[in-house]
This record gives sequence, C-alpha cells and structure tokens, in this order.
Amino acid sequence: MRRADTFCSMRYDGFRKRLVDAVLNAPGDTPETLRRTVLERARETPGAKVNLPPALTHYVDTVARHAHKVTDKDVAALQKAGQSDDSLFEITVAAAVGAALHRLDCGMAALRGSGGELD
Repeated sequence: MRRADTFCSMRYDGFRKRLVDAVLNAPGDTPETLRRTVLERARETPGAKVNLPPALTHYVDTVARHAHKVTDKDVAALQKAGQSDDSLFEITVAAAVGAALHRLDCGMAALRGSGGELD
C-alpha cells in the first residue's frame, strides 16, 4: 500500500467508525439488528446474512443503487405494511450509509489499483 493510501485510510477510519456506530447504535424505532442488516445489504458485505422481507429488500436496494427512483408509492406501501415514519427514516439512513461505504471501499480499491467494481 502506498503511503498516501495508508494516510487516507487511517485519516477517515475514526469518522467511518463513529458514523456506523451512530447509525446502528443510536436509540430508535428500528432494532439494531435490522439496521445492521440493511447497512450490510446496501454495502454488499461479502458473506452477510441478509434476511429482509421482500418489500423491504426492494426498498433498500432502490435506496442503495438508485435513490432517485424511490417513489411515494414505495413509501406508502411500506407504511401500509406497518413501518412507521421513524423506522423508514432509520432504514433509509442505514441503506444510504451502507451504499456510501460500498462506494468509498470501491474508490479506495481503485486508488490502490486492486479493482473495486461498482454495479
């Protein structure tokens, strides 16, 4: 690893850890396990066991890959299925952070020259 890569990696590790900790462990309507599952699915964590209901899986994937395609209909369907506004917010944040971390990992891998593919 080049010195600049090491610096960049170390420079933001603390921030990344605090961000993930806040998303997963802050008090909220959504259980930590669900927020972690959403974040890992959006991050495309290898080996992650992701067991989400199909409607939530579709929503998380849409937020992670094409956030601009989330519609009021998508949100209304999840609300009708019993998700509160607060839980939808927490799920959305976890998916967005997971997707951002995936992109950051791919970017850092590309800088190191070790690939880093985005879908």
